[in-house]
Amino acid sequence: MPHTRELYLTAAASAARLLASPEVAAAWHGPSALPKLSVQGLAGHLAGQIFFIPKVLAEPVPVEPIIPIHEYYTRVSWIGSDLDDPFNVLIRTSGEQDAADGPAALAGRVDAVVRELREVLPGAPSRPVRRPTWGPWAISLDDFVTSRLLEIVIHCDDLAYSAGIPTPELPAEAVETVVDLLSRIALRRHGAVNVVRAFSRAERAPASVSAL
Repeated sequence: MPHTRELYLTAAASAARLLASPEVAAAWHGPSALPKLSVQGLAGHLAGQIFFIPKVLAEPVPVEPIIPIHEYYTRVSWIGSDLDDPFNVLIRTSGEQDAADGPAALAGRVDAVVRELREVLPGAPSRPVRRPTWGPWAISLDDFVTSRLLEIVIHCDDLAYSAGIPTPELPAEAVETVVDLLSRIALRRHGAVNVVRAFSRAERAPASVSAL
């Protein structure tokens, strides 16, 4: 099994435990740490990063050319977009819908999918993956899994913070993989000098070098 898939499965299992926590259920109808998104909607969006994998594995293999993951993050339109951009509105409404049956039902669905993925993902053949919102290109399955790992790491922190509990600890290599991706995105968005200063010189660092 490619190591990325192993890291993803570990992170997905951690997300499943977080989604099943009583603290998340207690905070369900309140606002999350993210603007315009409830805890319910955030939980649904986090769960979606797990639901995506069996969905793409079941789809026909796309014929569009494969691009590398760093090129993928160059092309997506949602990075840095306004909260009221149609894509971000869709993210919020989809998250609410995925979690509409409540915390227990969502946690049960996620747990079932994680157990399914432990059986099917390790041996899944390498193939292109494409989502309908993308342009005329695809990425490899393992790069798609890496992109979902990034989402899980980020949104586990968002959800835990929203529920007032510690962020789940993940393997160092999973976090390093995500930080590597975020660093490359931040370099593209903010430039090398600003990123170097943010990491090394607080006295002249920019206010933000946020990747997303």
